[in-house]
Amino acid sequence: MTSALFYSQLTQNLIQWTLLLSLINQTSILLSFYPVVICLANLYWIEILNTMAAIIPCHYCSSLSISKLPRSHIPWGNISHVNAARWGRQLSLRCSLKSSQKAQLHNKLNEKLFPFKEYAISIALAVGLVTGMPFVDWSPNAYAANPAMPDLSVLISGPPIKDPGALLRYALPIDNKAIREVQKPLEDITDSLKVAGVKALDSVERNVRQASRSLEQGKSVIISGLAESKKDHGVELLDKLETGMDELQQIVEGRNRDAVATKQKELLNYVGSVEEDMVEGFPYEVPEEYQSMPVLKGRATVDMKVKVKDNPNIDECVFRIILDGYNAPVTAGNFLDLVERHFYDGMEIQRADGFVVQTGDPEGPAEGFIDPSTEKTRTIPLEIMVNGEKSPFYGTTLEELGLYKAQTRLPFNAFGTMAMAREEFESNSASSQVFWLLKESELTPSNANILDGRYTVFGYITENEDSLADLKVGDVIESIQVVSGLNNLVNPSYKIAG
Repeated sequence: MTSALFYSQLTQNLIQWTLLLSLINQTSILLSFYPVVICLANLYWIEILNTMAAIIPCHYCSSLSISKLPRSHIPWGNISHVNAARWGRQLSLRCSLKSSQKAQLHNKLNEKLFPFKEYAISIALAVGLVTGMPFVDWSPNAYAANPAMPDLSVLISGPPIKDPGALLRYALPIDNKAIREVQKPLEDITDSLKVAGVKALDSVERNVRQASRSLEQGKSVIISGLAESKKDHGVELLDKLETGMDELQQIVEGRNRDAVATKQKELLNYVGSVEEDMVEGFPYEVPEEYQSMPVLKGRATVDMKVKVKDNPNIDECVFRIILDGYNAPVTAGNFLDLVERHFYDGMEIQRADGFVVQTGDPEGPAEGFIDPSTEKTRTIPLEIMVNGEKSPFYGTTLEELGLYKAQTRLPFNAFGTMAMAREEFESNSASSQVFWLLKESELTPSNANILDGRYTVFGYITENEDSLADLKVGDVIESIQVVSGLNNLVNPSYKIAG
């Protein structure tokens, strides 16, 4: 087992048992056998802590702090499973069972550990659903006294959206049901193609017909939702979308399975562009204290070219990244401004551990970008947009705000999610260090990702994201170049600097 997979499994175990025990705590019908379950849980935790003890000094999220911090106090390279187990034995977990009984039960749990874990979680969830008991009242005071857990409606709401393109489309500040009814069946083609062989094409054909029908019936509503200044462009895109639908239908009828995904992506790009043409101007005012900073009022696309070392199969990778200024204008603006300063050109990948890829730490003692005009590190605030809100929250995590059930507009759902690194206990310390997530939402139950609301997401890799996992420490970012959207950058400091 690789170290990355090892830590991932530990994290999964921790989350699952935290979820279980929290559910038991808040479900009165289970209280009668709560001590027994606690004992069983403790026995299971012995196995986890035997190997986890070596990294107990490290808070889970501290590993996403700015890169110079974890390097200085986390001896990752010196940790071995043997040493961790030896350290873990020094920890003593106690329960009311006698040692002989505990040993016997421990052996049984070792034989059927994962079935027990699954059964226990299922029981807790089922009882919670039956009793209908809310976790806590919706108030900061209530949450201060109780551990934060997502409610059951979130946990059982189904798998989260993991496609970066879909996440960006749904993150747009628009409300047009007609275009969403075209978008959804086109996105469903991805699931249809998971069926083996040509049988998948029958399902794809239904998806295409549904999308075509929705476009035909809702076209007038879609056009009425276009921003006046972008209407001509939007109508042109709709015409291309209609033509593309017919072409996709012909591909399906010709049983050309291999050509479906490429055409689907093209059509969804049209849909996304039409939806962007529905946004008139910028939907809200950035807080006054940040208005003088570089701000991205809209979206921008950049290409990041990375020179790969010590890999005979790959010489270089080019990643297409979309920066979302609608939901993180200050953060996206800061990054785009640094791109135009060529700040990242020639910089190495500084972390690649199977969980994230990270860069942006300049040479020297500084941990971020030194603004030449002030000769100080330029920092930006934590910036989190929540579904249902008109503007982001600044400077405070959602946990600190008591918004435990809130869902972020840009979640850590997709492989290649791009976010700002910062000091663990200082929300407004981000500067130039960025990271890309190498995991999908498997680390947390449903869509309640433990990173959401703690770090600012401001974009996604939308092309060639799979190659992100091939990057290693020492690979070099040759360049990051703006493809489009530079005109949306307000207050660019690189122009002032000349």
